[in-house]
This record gives sequence, structure tokens and C-alpha cells, in this order.
Amino acid sequence: MLGVAAGDADIDDAEPRRHLTRQAVVAWGSRSVTVGGDAPVRVQSMTNTDTTDVVGTAIQVKELAQAGSELVRLTVNTDEAAAAVPRIREQLDRMGVDVPLVGDFHYNGHLLLTRHPECAQALSKYRINPGNVGKGDKKDRQFAQMIEVAARWNRPVRIGVNWGSLDQELLASLMDANAALARPRDARQVMYEALIRSALESARRAEELGLPGHQILLSCKVSAVRDLVAVYRELARRCDYALHLGLTEAGMGTRGTVASAAALSILLQEGIGDTIRVSLTPQPGEARTQEVVVALEILQALGLRTFTPSVTACPGCGRTTSSVFQELARDIDAHLRERMPSWRREFPGVEGLRVAVMGCIVNGPGESRHADIGISLPGTGEQPAAPVYVDGEKRHTLRGEDIAAQFIALVDDYIRRRWGVRAEAQL
Repeated sequence: MLGVAAGDADIDDAEPRRHLTRQAVVAWGSRSVTVGGDAPVRVQSMTNTDTTDVVGTAIQVKELAQAGSELVRLTVNTDEAAAAVPRIREQLDRMGVDVPLVGDFHYNGHLLLTRHPECAQALSKYRINPGNVGKGDKKDRQFAQMIEVAARWNRPVRIGVNWGSLDQELLASLMDANAALARPRDARQVMYEALIRSALESARRAEELGLPGHQILLSCKVSAVRDLVAVYRELARRCDYALHLGLTEAGMGTRGTVASAAALSILLQEGIGDTIRVSLTPQPGEARTQEVVVALEILQALGLRTFTPSVTACPGCGRTTSSVFQELARDIDAHLRERMPSWRREFPGVEGLRVAVMGCIVNGPGESRHADIGISLPGTGEQPAAPVYVDGEKRHTLRGEDIAAQFIALVDDYIRRRWGVRAEAQL
């Protein structure tokens, strides 16, 4: 607490206090990912390949893992897809990709998991949607079959409720009960209750069937920001299961990115959420990895995790008629991202690097001093020189046509000098 008064409130700079949840371990081989408890908020993604395309799916899983996805989900919808899962796992192991795989089951998961034990073993976690398990008497029996498989192989399960496939029998029952009240609640509130109750009742049933509570994760996905926030606040209040966050069908491009960031940021700042996925519809020709990049950026922007060096750049104004600072900011950001896979191994801690690329004298020197290394490019009418600040002090002045290359070289040298020493000390 800083104790700086702002009206009647104090400014609090403390990190969000995490909603206390049980801890699950999702493992494959020597790789284990801890979810919940005091573990970091984890990033998930999902392939959009045909799972029967073993090589194509393995390649996309590798791309998602390299982009930063710590769990990758696959569609398992047919016997052919289930049979392909162990081969995908084997292909990934040969490629040195040890990311845990999650199987996404709807309608026939009870059959696929029992018919294909190799698939059940190759997966590190199962996702079950209570609304798509079955109807009537079949529902309980088919749900039990999947939970029993999970318990047999010691696999965690995400019970993922989705308002697009909500249990209609439960919803109808709650709607009828609500209609009989002297003061019926709003239909939307009943929908919220149906989502939450479906998740909680399914989780309790799973525990009765022998699946430990720490092996259960819950999600209640909707596609509107305010609905998601309302549902998860109440869900978090009523349980201590680990929670997976994400807007379902968030959309594509700017809309999907903004909506996901808005919803997840509110909840994460309140300490709610143990894993996240940003469900973006890729633009034509866009890499599937974009959803991972957005998820990482959300967590880093909130200060919850650090994945890659940050580049501060001004938006530009009438003082910055040149596009040089924009191009340099883009090139620096691309350079850092490209080098991070190797730098992460060579220079532990480098992801905390802060770089500033500024376009004129107004905020340029100040922002550059606040960064680890920063450059203030000349604006319109300024002297054609670019001062470079290192650890808050002016160290260099760059001139000429190759300022970008000079600055990138200085950044690389700074990283080697600062984090290379740490790496040697750890040997």
C-alpha cells in the first residue's frame, strides 16, 4: 500500500490476491504443468487441424507450444481421431515437444475413451461438456464411464460448461421453478445459475465416482464480457476448484482480442482464474498461434507473468512525421520475439528486459531513462541525432542511415552483458 490519498481511497499497488483453489498437475513424461493453488496462471490453446492428420496436427501443436501454450487441446470426435492421438503423441516426443495434450470430448467421449485405452493414456487431461454427455438415464451412465477412465489413468478433467450447449433439462427445470416464484428472477440470471449449477453438480458427482477434487477443473464459458464476469464471480464464490477462463466464440481480429482482454483482465485482476484461453477466429492466412500471443500479452500487461521483453513506443503525433520510429519499434519487437526461444535458455531473466523506442524530444528522453535501454529518435525539426539511454543514463548518440541496426546491436550487447553474467554464475 503506497498510502497516497486519492479522495477517500488509497492507491494500492499490490498484486491481485488469487482466489484460493485446489492444485492439479497435468503431466507428460518429464514435463508437468501445475494448475491452480499458487501456480502461475497457465496459457492454453487448441488445434484447428483434422486430428486424423497426425503430422499436420503435431506440427501445429509444436507451433502453439513454441509460441507459449502450456497445454494444447485436440478434438477427439471419432474412432479415427482417437486412434490418431497416440501417434500424435509419439510424433511430438520424437520432435522433442513435451507439451501435455488435452482431449476435447462431446457426445461420444464415453465410447472413445473406453474403446481406445491408448488414447486415454496418451492424453494428459480430458475436457468433458456436461451438456453433451447424453440425455435422460444415459447421461449419468455415460458421464460415469468417462470419470472412471480418468480415475483409472490418474488424469485431471476439465468439466467445461458452455452456454451454447447447456444441459436443457437442467435449464428447463430451473426456468419452471423460477416461473413459480412470487418474484421471478430475470431469465439471464436463471441462465447464469444453470451454468454454475451444471458445473458444480457435475464436479460433485465426479468426486463421488472417485475422481479427487484436486483433479477437477471447471469452466463456464459464454460469449459476452459482462456475462462471463458475472458467472465467474459467482462460481469462484461457491467453489475452490481450479478455474479455466475464456470467452467462447470471442470472434476474430480486433473484436475478439479486445473482448477477451476486457473479460479476462477484470477476472484476473480480481484473482479469479488459473488457466486461460483466448478463442480467436483466425483471419484468413493468419497463424493459429495469434491466440497464444494475445493470451501471453494479457498476462504480461497485468503483471501476472513475464514472457518476452517489453517494447514501449510512442503512438506518434505531428512532431513525428517520419515513420522511422514506427519501423524501428516494429523491428525491435520482431527481433526480440525471434530470439527469445534461444535467449530464454542462454540468458535466464531476459524476458524482464524493458526497451523504449520514442519518436521525439517531448517524452523520448524521459521514457528512455525509465527503460533498461531506450532510444529517442529525432522528431520534425530536431537535430538528426538519437541519444541512447542505458540503465537511466545517456551512453550513446547514434547518427546516420543505419540507426536501427546500430540500436539493435546495442540491445544485443546489453543483454549479453547483463544476463550473460547471471547465466555464468548459475553454472
